[in-house]
Amino acid sequence: MSRRKKIYEGKAKTLYEGPEPGTLVQYFKDDATAFNAEKRDVIEGKGVLNNRLSEFFMTGLGQIGVPTHFLKRINMREQLIRAVEIIPLEVIVRNYAAGSMAKRLGMEEGTVLPRPIVEFSYKDDSLGDPLVPEEYIIALGWASQQDLDDMVALALRVNDFMAGVMYGVGIKLVDFKIEIGRLYEGDFQRLVVADEISPDSCRLWDLETGQKLDKDVFRRDLGNLADAYTEVARRLGVLPQNAPQPSKPTLIN
Repeated sequence: MSRRKKIYEGKAKTLYEGPEPGTLVQYFKDDATAFNAEKRDVIEGKGVLNNRLSEFFMTGLGQIGVPTHFLKRINMREQLIRAVEIIPLEVIVRNYAAGSMAKRLGMEEGTVLPRPIVEFSYKDDSLGDPLVPEEYIIALGWASQQDLDDMVALALRVNDFMAGVMYGVGIKLVDFKIEIGRLYEGDFQRLVVADEISPDSCRLWDLETGQKLDKDVFRRDLGNLADAYTEVARRLGVLPQNAPQPSKPTLIN
C-alpha cells in the first residue's frame, strides 16, 4: 500500500489525505494529554475506543439532522471524513459546574446550572485555550454573528442528543466541547460538527455513584483510563457486554 500523505498531526489524532477530493482519513492515536499537553502518556486501546465512540455519536447526530464531517469508519482506528475549514474555537456546553468553571467561579463541582451555558475558547495550547467573548470573535474575524448564532444552535442540539443518550445508560453529561468546521459545497458553505465526540471531549459521571468516566480519570490519576472508556462503550452497546478490554487491539485495514 502506498504511503499516505500526512496533512496534520494533533495531540490525539492524525489526518491523512483521503481517497477522494474533499475527504480526509482521521486516525485515532493512543496518546493521552492533559493540562494543554503538559501531562502525557500512551494508553493502549484508547484510540480504538474513541474511534468507535465518535462514530456512534456522529452517526446518531446525523440521524437527527445535525450535520457533521463524518462519512464512515474505515477500520478500528480510522474514519473517513469530509475536509472542512476548522473555526479556531472550542465550543463548550456546560450542564453542571465542573473543572475550570467551578474553579474560576468558586462553585462546588456538580452544581446544576439553571440552563446549559455555551462558552467559546480560542484554540491555542500555548495560551491555555483562553475563554473569549463573542465581541472578540467577531472583531477578530474568526466568525460572524450569524456563524455564532448557528454554532450555539448546533451545540445545544448536540447537548440535547448527548444528554438524552447518556442519561439512558446511567451517565450524567456534565459538560463537553466540540469543534465546528466550514464545509464548502460549490458557492455555498455550511457549518458542521467536526473533530470528534468522545470521552476525551466530555465530562461523564455515573448517575448513581458520581464515578468519573472521562479524561478526568487521567488528569486526576483516578484509575485506568481505558477501563473508564470501555465502560462507556459497553453501556452504549458499542462493545459487547462480554468483550475483553481492547488493551492490545489487532488493527484491521
